[in-house]
Parts: sequence; C-alpha cells; structure tokens
Amino acid sequence: MNLSPSALENLQTLVLGLAFAGLLASAFEWATARRASFGLLSSGGLVALASLPILAFGAPFIILRNTVRGRRIEGRPIPFVMLATMLACGWSLVSGRVVLDLAHLVSGA
Repeated sequence: MNLSPSALENLQTLVLGLAFAGLLASAFEWATARRASFGLLSSGGLVALASLPILAFGAPFIILRNTVRGRRIEGRPIPFVMLATMLACGWSLVSGRVVLDLAHLVSGA
C-alpha cells in the first residue's frame, strides 16, 4: 500500500494533534489535580477564559476519553462512538495543523 505525500502529511498531522491533546490534558491534570473537561467553561470568569486554549487543543483527547468511558460504563451504541471518534479526529487534524504551523513559525523554517 502506497501513501501519497499529502496523505502521509495528514496522517502525521492527525497523530501530532492527538498526541498534543493528550499531553496538554495530562499536563493540566498533573498541575491542577483535576481532569480537564468541558465543565471548566461553566465555572465562568477568569477560569473559563484561561481554560479556552487548553480545551481548544485538548478537546480531541477529552472527547475520546469520555467516549471510551461512556461505551464501557453506559454501553453507548457503536454509531455514537464512531461519530464521536470522527469528530475528535477532525478536531485533532485541525489542531495538529495549527501546532505544526506554529512550530514552523517559531523555528524560522
């Protein structure tokens, strides 16, 4: 099976986005001793504002973590799991592209 250069680049971007999301969510959990979740936005004020970048880039990991837990604990249907996974992968592709662009900008390449 041969992958075109653009397909390979998209795959690398997807993997980078997922890895960065996991790193960010894990770093948040380590620093604050609480899990990163979309509930941070409901706290309002400065906390909600400060959590926006964490949630914007950590969302794919949060979505996948919640989906796996929901499937295991609540028995959510497979089509729901598939849809959530596709959403998380799309979000990861976009956030991975932003991370790559920022890395190229910082490195000066």
